[in-house]
Amino acid sequence: MTAVASRGVSPATAVANAMALLDANPAAAERQAREILKFLPDDARAVFIIGAARRRQGDTIGARALLRRVVDAHPGSAYAHHELGLTLAGLGESEAAITALRTASDIRLELPDAWRRLGDQLTLAGDRDGAALAYAEQTFGEAKDGPPAAALEALRDGRLSEAAAILQRHLARVPEDSLALILLAQTVARLGHLEDAVDVLERCLRREPVPADARFLYAQVLHAQHRPHDALEQLDILLASFPNETRIRFLAMSCRVLAGDYDGAEAMAAALLAENPTESAFWLSHGQTLRIAGRGGEAEAAFRRALALRPSSGEAWWCLADLKTTRFGDAEIARVRAAALNPGLTAEDRVQAFYAAGKALEDRGDWAESFRHYDAGARLRRVFLKYDADQNAAAAELTRATFTRDFFAARPRGSQSDAPIFIVGMPRTGSTLVEQILVSHPDVEPTMELPYISHIALALGRAGRVGRGPDFYQSVAALDEPALAAYADRYLEQAARHRRRSTGRFVDKLPGNFMHTALIELLLPNARIIDVRRHPMAAGFSMYKQLFFSGQEFSYEQTELGRYYRDYLAVMGHFDRQMPGRIHRVIYEVLVENTEVEIRRLLDYCGLHFDESCLRFWETQRPISTHSSEQVRTPVFRGALDRWRNYEPFLAPLAQALGPALDNWRAD
Repeated sequence: MTAVASRGVSPATAVANAMALLDANPAAAERQAREILKFLPDDARAVFIIGAARRRQGDTIGARALLRRVVDAHPGSAYAHHELGLTLAGLGESEAAITALRTASDIRLELPDAWRRLGDQLTLAGDRDGAALAYAEQTFGEAKDGPPAAALEALRDGRLSEAAAILQRHLARVPEDSLALILLAQTVARLGHLEDAVDVLERCLRREPVPADARFLYAQVLHAQHRPHDALEQLDILLASFPNETRIRFLAMSCRVLAGDYDGAEAMAAALLAENPTESAFWLSHGQTLRIAGRGGEAEAAFRRALALRPSSGEAWWCLADLKTTRFGDAEIARVRAAALNPGLTAEDRVQAFYAAGKALEDRGDWAESFRHYDAGARLRRVFLKYDADQNAAAAELTRATFTRDFFAARPRGSQSDAPIFIVGMPRTGSTLVEQILVSHPDVEPTMELPYISHIALALGRAGRVGRGPDFYQSVAALDEPALAAYADRYLEQAARHRRRSTGRFVDKLPGNFMHTALIELLLPNARIIDVRRHPMAAGFSMYKQLFFSGQEFSYEQTELGRYYRDYLAVMGHFDRQMPGRIHRVIYEVLVENTEVEIRRLLDYCGLHFDESCLRFWETQRPISTHSSEQVRTPVFRGALDRWRNYEPFLAPLAQALGPALDNWRAD
């Protein structure tokens, strides 16, 4: 007789005893389950326990085979799908893990760990909205009725605004409901209202004890706002209590990259990869860090490893293509084109695959097919964006109407610091090249694309919930000298986090700051402002074929792109007239053709002595996080000036939208 039978223990009791041992002593749980199988050879419960025990003892391959047997025999078992999902995640089979965890969650909504693990996997896969919903289900999955349950139902259907309204009404009656605050923050963050999410989460963090989920979400929102140092403060608190939590460490690694702490990010990536060598997302992050550091060959190897682990990863395809130094063979082009057309992939994976295919075909000189893929990717990405060209044009018009010569003459200024050098303009116009030239000077140091001027603009425009709405202009007009000085000091203190020395000059290169030229003038009248400009068709197509990680919503539709360029010209031309000589203009084409003369003019404007190292800018070793990182590590290349002309037959909407800008782009 078996041990189970000889002790007079029923199979149900033996199974319960083995289950109770799973987490504390998986080896003992497995032994008991094997005893059960001697008595009941086909008992799925015992097979499940052995599979779960195998996973806990590190035998994920053995666990996968056993758990698939259970799932095939009992497809309605949420716990079997859950355990299989955890096993597949451990093997790096992220897509299969997501499917298994989603199945477990659908079968049994009240399974918080399955929702949490699903959220973790979706986060690693880059599906931020899906992850947010999974974490919301984790928090409120057991709610059967009441406002939170109704809000969650609205979220399931994609009715975000309705969910936010339900939660706001509920919190007006029950302001201490921390879980509802977390759900509201998740909802408004998905709506794109990050400042509102910060407000909600700070209310939650003022309560004791602070829910760990609230602190993690707060760090996520701060990261999305490009506030990595603030996010890391929250993550360090979480890591003190949860040192092995993967999603916390992964976000901390991303924050370190954003903060410019590449050594710290690399150390975290190495630790995560040592523990999870089959996780594609970690290889992608590792590759991005290597790319920023200028280690292109190692970056390519990391991206290829990520792609091998997840062949459908559009992000891996795009990272390889965006290296600018990678060339795809025939077989790879066929694979990436197939991925772009695969309806079973996520929209984001397909977008990235379209752009990667476009770049690969461009490298082949197949202009028509290349454009077809770029265009398909742009159209698919545009579906998910909320950009309003009319709203942007109205903001540009209000900027010109408000910030006049008389306006500036009547107002005080903030700090007298001359440390910042702002580079503004449009993306993909040579701004990274100008930055590289400047930071090659011994008296100038790089920072990053700092978001702090735009954060101040958002703070000033909060009443209207848009950074350049009417309230922004009213708020700026009302600023007195102490307020201007306080905002200027705030900017300088935040920028100092990215600096290695406290003296000298630093570069803040964020092209979109051209809309905040007036704010820069009021806060930092001695700062230098450099407007980098490029032929609108060359710049326009370069933006259209570039898949940006975030922002630049105007660049995915040709007419909108052309209108945005015209708004940019109108704003900068206005400031030229209202503040003559205040802004230095660099024409990219002139810089390429007459490099030394233009560099001398640039340095003279900045009040810097001429230094030969600025002529050899490609020799300057520094991390570069923009899409132009490979180009500025080589001497000036003239062959790309008119590359857009290969695509001219496909760019008629852009040319039509640009209109007069095609002729007057240099001066106005």
